[in-house]
This record gives sequence, C-alpha cells and structure tokens, in this order.
Amino acid sequence: MHDHAGPDAPVVKDPVCGMKVDPATARWHLDHDGQAYYFCREGCLNRFRADPSQYLVAAPPPPADQPEARLPPTATVAAEYFCPMDPEIISDHPDACAICGMALQPRIVALTEGPDPELRDMTLRFWISGALALPLMLLSMGNFLTAIPLHQTIGPRLTLWIEFTLATPVVVWGAAPFFARGWRSLITRHLNMFTLIALGVGIAYVASLIATIFPALFPPETVGAMGEAPVYYEAAAVITTLVLLGQVLELRARGRTAGAIRALLAMAPKTARIVRPDGREEDLALERIAVGDNLRVRPGEKIPVDGVVLEGRGTVDESMISGEAIPLEKGVGDRVIGATINGAGGFLMRAERVGADTMLGQIVRMVADAQRSRAPIQRLADSVAGYFVPMVVAIAAVTFAIWMLVGPEPRFAHALIAAIAVLIIACPCALGLATPMAVMVATGRGARAGVLVHKAEALERLEQIDTLLVDKTGTLTAGRPQLISVEPVTGVTASELLRLVTLAVADRVMPGFGEQMRA
Repeated sequence: MHDHAGPDAPVVKDPVCGMKVDPATARWHLDHDGQAYYFCREGCLNRFRADPSQYLVAAPPPPADQPEARLPPTATVAAEYFCPMDPEIISDHPDACAICGMALQPRIVALTEGPDPELRDMTLRFWISGALALPLMLLSMGNFLTAIPLHQTIGPRLTLWIEFTLATPVVVWGAAPFFARGWRSLITRHLNMFTLIALGVGIAYVASLIATIFPALFPPETVGAMGEAPVYYEAAAVITTLVLLGQVLELRARGRTAGAIRALLAMAPKTARIVRPDGREEDLALERIAVGDNLRVRPGEKIPVDGVVLEGRGTVDESMISGEAIPLEKGVGDRVIGATINGAGGFLMRAERVGADTMLGQIVRMVADAQRSRAPIQRLADSVAGYFVPMVVAIAAVTFAIWMLVGPEPRFAHALIAAIAVLIIACPCALGLATPMAVMVATGRGARAGVLVHKAEALERLEQIDTLLVDKTGTLTAGRPQLISVEPVTGVTASELLRLVTLAVADRVMPGFGEQMRA
C-alpha cells in the first residue's frame, strides 16, 4: 500500500543504490512483505525485484512514521537538496544527482544567502580554462588561421609539448567535476551526459598524451616527418571549456529563479513588535514569534504574521494576495495576512499562523514545489535519455571500427576523431535539461509577476489555452487606483469637491484629523 505517500511523507532511501527518494514524486515503487519500497530508477526496481533479500540486509528502509522536517520560509539554512531534473532524488547536503549528474539545489531558498559557491567555482574554472584553451586552439590551428606556419616555426615536437602544457590544467583541473560525475554515473549504473563528456575528453587527452610520449606506438601512416603522432589536446580543452560555459549559464539561470523565491521571502518583515502580558513592548526577530503572541502593528508597517485583530483599526493593502489595490478596513475580529501593509491606523493582533504555516509561507512552498514538479513531456525525455547514452557509446565504437576498416588514410587518426566527435556532440544536454530549466524559469518569472503556478503540468497545458476567464477586475488593474475625471453637480467646483472628499476620507481614517484641517 502507498497510502502514506504524500506531501508530508518521509524521505526514504532507495534500498539498491542508497539515494534518497521522495515517495510523493517517486515513479518506481514495489510492495514487499507488506512494506512499500521506493526507487530512483527502473533499473534499481528490477534489481530489487530479482533478489530483495540481498538489499534488505544491507539497507533496510527507515520507518515511515517519521514526519518530514519543514523549515519556516525565513530559515537561513536549507535542509534538503533535490535534483530539478529528477525531483525524486533528495539529499541532506549539496551533492551531484546520481541519475543525471546535475548539482542538487536547495529545496527551499534561504533569504540570507551569499554567492553560490558552485557558480563561483565553475566560473573560475571556465575563465582559466578559456584562457588556456584559446592559445591552444590558435597554436593547433595556426597553419589554417594565419599565414605563418607556426608548427614549422616552433617545431613539431616543441609544439606538442606546449599543447600538452596548456591542455593539462584544463583537463585535469577544469574538467575534474565532469570526471567525478561521469565516474559516479558508472558506479550507480545511471549513464548520463557527463558519462559521454568524461569519455570523450578523457580519451582525447589520454590518446594525445600517449602520442606525445610514445609516438612509435601509433601506425606509421599517422606519424609525421618529424616523428610526431596526431594529438587532440585542443579538442579536449575546447570541449571542456564549452561544457563549463554551459554549466555557468545554467547555474546563473537557477540563481535568477531562486531570486524570485527570495523576493517572496523578502516581503515578510524581519522583526515584529511583541506586547508582553505586563504591557511591555519590544522588537523580536520574526523567527521568535510563536502562535498566541500579541503583536503591535503601527501605521505604515508590514503585518508580521497571519492573525486576528484584538483591538484598534487599520487600513490594510492586501494587493499582494488579492490583487485589489484599494486598502481594506480591518477592525476587531478581522483576520490579517502576514507581509501585507498596514496603511493608516494601528492595532493589536494575535498571531495565529507563523513560519511556514502563514499564507506567504504556503505561497513560497507552492512555487518551490512547482519548480520541482515534472511536466508530462519530461517523462518522454527521461525515457529517451535512458536509452540514448548507451546507444551513443555503441555508435561511437561502431564508428571507430568502420573508419578503421574503410576510412581514408591515416585511418587510425580519422577513426579516433570520428569516435570522439560522436561521444561529445551527442551529449543529451538539451534533451535532459530543457524541460526542467523551462519549468524553473517559468515558475520563477511568474512568481515575480504575481502569477503562481501549482505544478509543471499546468504550464504544459497552458499552451493549449486560447481563452482566459477571470473572476475579478482587481487582478487586471495597474495595481493602484487613479482618478480619471471629476464631474461636480451644478454650483460646486471640481476643486471644492475634491477638498470635501479629502476631508471626509481623513475623518474616516483618522477621526478628528478632518476637523483640524477645517480649523
């Protein structure tokens, strides 16, 4: 049975590979001896089904009665990290996804968060790798790009060692994260785009290194007049640099999306003014406010949490929630919403919902859950990607064999270049990343515009909609009322009418103020 799977279900471990899986989003599960087990991939499910006892002894599933820990929207530390491409993969620390190799991202964005360390690391790797790859490419392609025969001027052997010196930091240091992710994909048997990148770059570099040190090992037809064998240092370095650029662009897009949620979190005030039972008032951090606390809200302040008015009156701008630009009057017994703005008047309120339970906290949770949800089209992409990587590896091997048999001379060089090209160019980056990145960016941009998306499926279905029905005009306005024209009755000027209206409004909002103005 799977009745316990839902939004509040605990995070469990895949008993086969040990990855954390969210039962609410896991696609593969199996009942065994009355216990539900969840898996990150179909391959893990099949291995478990073949011999459950092998995995139950090594990794029994955690008890299902432990509630999932939730952080308030103002928390400064993210408790869980998930993969936007495979949202069932969850970790309690920053890591790389075992399925796709992407870096896991925080499930809930922190309000006070510094620069992304991964973005900073990838950016540094990109700039240094690019600075080394550019002269390497010019050196290797110099005979084609310039009128000066660089290879003959510098010397073929010296050119090879210069290329080796430039390419080694790029491959060994710049591509290190890709090799780590590719190796992990082999261990977990989840081949992904980093598998291809690691294979292509690694083969190109190792083949070039062997050609530089032991050129005699290569077929005679591939060796030049000065005893130099063909090398592919520039291919390994340029490919690494381009993949690093893609990682930097991806991380920046994710940062902008996280900024949308952070903007929602910033709507809440940092402090609240609590009223003690003895009448003392003091400002406390919002995280210290508990249900039942009495809070003072003064004119012009943001309401700290959801609650009910105990005494006093105020006019509250709730356009953040309703889209209605005209402030609403709030009196004793009326409910108020956290992060909305109190205009004129002050009141005492009792906190009824704090932290993640406030309406703002629920909005943040909705946006975060929408970003980690799957669109139906992504299931097709995931299915294709599962077969794509091994097919590419097989095609690369067949390509190498065909070029060695019927290719032009030098056959080995042409075969190696063709095989490496298949491995690198066929990386399914767009196939695996396009849909989740589109969901993340769309939900983030929508949140900044006040449009909340419940799940990714809604975005996909939105493309088929040709008619939109709305139930109120407040959500379609500019967000603030504007006076268009004044048409007074006979005997009253427009300026006199505006003066009387102003006094009437002042009296209603702040009794006695209108009388002082008349005086």
